[in-house]
Amino acid sequence: MDQESEETSVDKKQLRIAMLSIHSNPIGDLGTNDTGGMSVYIRELARELGKRGHRIDIYTRLQEGRDRPVIDLSKKVRLIHLGIPNNGNLSRLAFYPYLPDFLKSMENFRSHEGIEYDLIHSHYWLSGRLGNLAQKLWDCPHFVMLHTLGEVKNRTGVGLPEPDLRIAAEKELVKTCHRILAPTDREKDNLVRYYGISREKIGVVPCGVNLDLFYPQEKKATRRQLGFDQRDIILLYVGRFEPLKGIDRLLEAMIRLRDHRRVRLIIVGGDGDESPESQFLRQKTVNLGIEDKVIFAGRIEQKHLPLYYSSADVLVMASHYESFGLVALEALACGRPVVSTPVGAMESLIKQSQAGRVVSDSLPQSLAAGIQSIITNSTPPADEIHKSVQAYSWSNVAAAILEEYETAIRQCSFDDDRLVSARACCG
Repeated sequence: MDQESEETSVDKKQLRIAMLSIHSNPIGDLGTNDTGGMSVYIRELARELGKRGHRIDIYTRLQEGRDRPVIDLSKKVRLIHLGIPNNGNLSRLAFYPYLPDFLKSMENFRSHEGIEYDLIHSHYWLSGRLGNLAQKLWDCPHFVMLHTLGEVKNRTGVGLPEPDLRIAAEKELVKTCHRILAPTDREKDNLVRYYGISREKIGVVPCGVNLDLFYPQEKKATRRQLGFDQRDIILLYVGRFEPLKGIDRLLEAMIRLRDHRRVRLIIVGGDGDESPESQFLRQKTVNLGIEDKVIFAGRIEQKHLPLYYSSADVLVMASHYESFGLVALEALACGRPVVSTPVGAMESLIKQSQAGRVVSDSLPQSLAAGIQSIITNSTPPADEIHKSVQAYSWSNVAAAILEEYETAIRQCSFDDDRLVSARACCG
């Protein structure tokens, strides 16, 4: 093969991908209402795809006045902030009517840059709705990851119900897109059961973890750095403050632990001390008489999270629903055991690592029993726990997702061929 042919072959393998993350900014503050595991997922996946030579444009809304219109996240990866009429701080649902306006802004940017996208990858239902519109305009495959399902959230019976608009939009979206990605077999089953989609249309690829950032560090050293008492038994929660996360149950579990006088709970995340959920949780610590045992650490940058994981004796997830459970994967990568309710990928992650417990439900007594079993029994060495999650590197995850992209592109081509044949037959 001559040099020109080689270059042509390489070029064909390089995809131009439009990622849509409308309500959640991939570089926003972690732990806030709109920024969590999904933001980490988008940012890390895009960077890994960029390393492989693909060009990624992540479209998101302008959320802060200081946001620059275009930010280079890494080589070949751009974050593109687009404004909306009069207000850059709309709620998720209130943003829905502005999707056509956002599409116009996307098209203006694309046209001005002279870009032709090979694939649209939408994240969450609002972005998926926008992706449906862009799919028709740009004539390219639409690949969707919902991250959570509104129907499943509502079936937990916890927190405010998801709006009918979301449920209807998700059901329409899974029918019209070319391929759907689920992070677990459990979530694939949910898509089939509640949204009536064919199993063949759903690919399963787990979430990933940055193993260069999340790795075991010496517990004493990290506790000294964070100012934590070496004698304490430290439980750790990382994530948003919302009823679905079960933080209230975790607080109640603390008073059920034997010798709980030495137990401390570090809570990382939240929207600030003045948010209703934060005030509710703080008051609950007072009501339970454990306000001196709970530290609200606030929002922590991702680069500092390994210090908290490595300082802890156990990470606890009391969630009523998770599509995967990224923080558990991060904790395991840092060599720390996990106690979790049976959500997301917890059974497989904990079974594989042999470092933790999956409890039957989110009742305080169940959580307390799981935590007690970890703090009174030995767990595998941190390095062994870390090795158990090596397969979840972003390199492996990106490789698997590229295969799913290829499937979506093939399906789109098949649909186009079928449409051409139908038009020919029908005149």
